[in-house]
Amino acid sequence: MSVGDLAKPTLLASVTVKKEFMIDHLSRRALLKGTLATSSGGVVMNWGDLFHGPASLAAESAPTKKRCILLWMNGGASQFETFDMKPGARTGGTFRPINTNVAGAQICELMPKIAQQMDKLAVIRSMRTSEVDHPGGIYLMHTGYRPTANVRFPEFGAIIAKYNGREGTNLPNFIKVFSQADAGAGFLGPKFQPFAIGPEGSLPPFSSSSQSPEVESRRHQLRTFLEETYAKEHRAETSKMHREAYEASRRLQEVRKVFDIDAEWEKHSELYGNSVFGRRCLLARRLIEEGVTFVEVSQSSYDSHADNAVWHKALVPPMEHAWAGLLVDLQQRGLLDSTLVVWMGEIGRTPNINNRAGRDHYVRSWSTALAGGGIKGGQVYGESDATGVDVKDNPVTEGDFFATIYSALGIDPKKENFAGVRPIPLAPFGSKVVSELLTS
Repeated sequence: MSVGDLAKPTLLASVTVKKEFMIDHLSRRALLKGTLATSSGGVVMNWGDLFHGPASLAAESAPTKKRCILLWMNGGASQFETFDMKPGARTGGTFRPINTNVAGAQICELMPKIAQQMDKLAVIRSMRTSEVDHPGGIYLMHTGYRPTANVRFPEFGAIIAKYNGREGTNLPNFIKVFSQADAGAGFLGPKFQPFAIGPEGSLPPFSSSSQSPEVESRRHQLRTFLEETYAKEHRAETSKMHREAYEASRRLQEVRKVFDIDAEWEKHSELYGNSVFGRRCLLARRLIEEGVTFVEVSQSSYDSHADNAVWHKALVPPMEHAWAGLLVDLQQRGLLDSTLVVWMGEIGRTPNINNRAGRDHYVRSWSTALAGGGIKGGQVYGESDATGVDVKDNPVTEGDFFATIYSALGIDPKKENFAGVRPIPLAPFGSKVVSELLTS
């Protein structure tokens, strides 16, 4: 199969996000999610100009803007089994708190490696958000806005790609590895649509041409001639979309090796932990190092309505090992000060343990964490009450959270984009920046 075959007009249909159990069957649509349009039209031009050189050369010459890695805990990790334990309270779980390298700050015993990186973290124990179920919560904690019928808000990865992204690179500015969110670029348009890849983080075999370079070059020249000839007499938008999608797909071949981490994994598996999530985090670091502006990596199955302790005992250790390794690796490479690392899910878990030994959905008081670029580490912000039922002081809404993220990245959260004729600020009206979390 040639690369040209990947960009047939029939692939310009709307991309449907696959269910988690099917995600490993990566389709051609998934490959081209970063280049193809949604049903509203337009081709994603998230790659910059069509004729620039390798990503590494662009990265060397481009001015540095802060980048972001999102570690997404799909399903909603429990604050009681991570950052806001309540030992001795009726709502406390089965795990013990341990000390960290920050005096007075304790976290769950399931996170010993993160405990030694606590000086890099700002933990928020006072999140109070407005969407208690998964679809709404995932949308909310990717956009800062609740779902509405009239406006499709962009994910904050698309916003960061717009304001901090770089032109002149063959790599996308916005990459998702095994993501469950599907808001995409929203009203920002297809230029900032994410490029989504599968759970292993590698491109599928059919993403490369089966032809020899000579044959592929001749086919490309012929296709270009036909496309340009057709374009002179037919100015249809779909024709333009097809050409641009094909070009973006073809240019991706120049940077395929960036996604192959096998050789590097042998050297770093101990640092990141020998897990699938560890590999995703290593890929995230590699992509950031190559100049990608926003990378999301996901770990799933935190929706622990039953056997909450069992699920967290299985999920948290490989997650925190990879997370700690990522922070160390970024710091050693001089990237942490310019890379914001966000840890969160869509919801928290209930204080009360149900009759199935599980915790249900909860948004009145839960936890998130930030580290790296623009963040003042070594602190816990906000506090829940003695049982974790409500926020005791310094509540942080979703709007406050995203306003703080944008500010940390050097983006004014009051900037506006237009959904039609309606101005929409990056963070909702009334949101405040939590200045105590920022270095300046």
